[in-house]
Amino acid sequence: MMRVAVIGARGQLGSDLVARLGAQAIPLGHADIDISDAASVTSVLDRERANAVINCAAYNFVDKAETEREAAMLTNRRGPGLLADYCREHDLKLVHVGTDYVYDGRTGNRPWKEEDEPLPISTYAASKYAGEQLVRAHCPRHFVVRTCGLYGRNAMHGKGNFVETMLRLGRERPELKVVEDQRCTPTATANLASAILDLVKTEEYGLYHATNAGSCSWYEFAKEIMRQSHLPTNVIPITTADYGARARRPHYSVLDCSKLERVLGWNMPTWQEALATYLIERQRPI
Repeated sequence: MMRVAVIGARGQLGSDLVARLGAQAIPLGHADIDISDAASVTSVLDRERANAVINCAAYNFVDKAETEREAAMLTNRRGPGLLADYCREHDLKLVHVGTDYVYDGRTGNRPWKEEDEPLPISTYAASKYAGEQLVRAHCPRHFVVRTCGLYGRNAMHGKGNFVETMLRLGRERPELKVVEDQRCTPTATANLASAILDLVKTEEYGLYHATNAGSCSWYEFAKEIMRQSHLPTNVIPITTADYGARARRPHYSVLDCSKLERVLGWNMPTWQEALATYLIERQRPI
């Protein structure tokens, strides 16, 4: 039986992967393994004897990373590099989860392809790109999977996700202001987990883009959340400049997922369909 170490197992994506893997999963949280420490990586993975490693761990506080660069680099660059070295030395498959933020957002209306040159515009994005470069350079049997705007049923404590935040604020306030000039594809972790597990069964190593289908602004996403949830909250569009976040975000980071679709032989649901499923599933006990 294949044994898969899921690092970041208590997060939104990690918990969905563990649930789908069942007895094949080796769930590893931060208390179990420190991916920025070589001795921890070696001792834990030696003990667990996994056939494959899926790295969902990340420092993903985009704005805080501007002042906590070392912390971001430890988790997002050094950690994946150490995992890549271990997986190369032990001939293991490694899946590393990347981000759409590696792009600067200047393509206009053409979704980014895997061969497009990244240009990170924030510390978080630079740290994530540095990590995926190490994985691609050091581990021959790698899958680097870039995705976007993840939301899942096991929203991480203290951070949550966009859907849950909108639902909470939508019940508390008569109106919400949401950024309109950033276009991407919010993605359900349930769909991404299925894609990753199908991908890791193959030998088609390399870089992949993986999101739900279609695209929207965060404003459009918030409007759809309110519509599907039957909340009367008025959603008002604002600009990125109006919002005033510390870190820069790409204005356009829609990803072209056609390579993934060719390899898997199936397409991810649209972001509207994924949202509808999530809103139903979140009502059920985990």
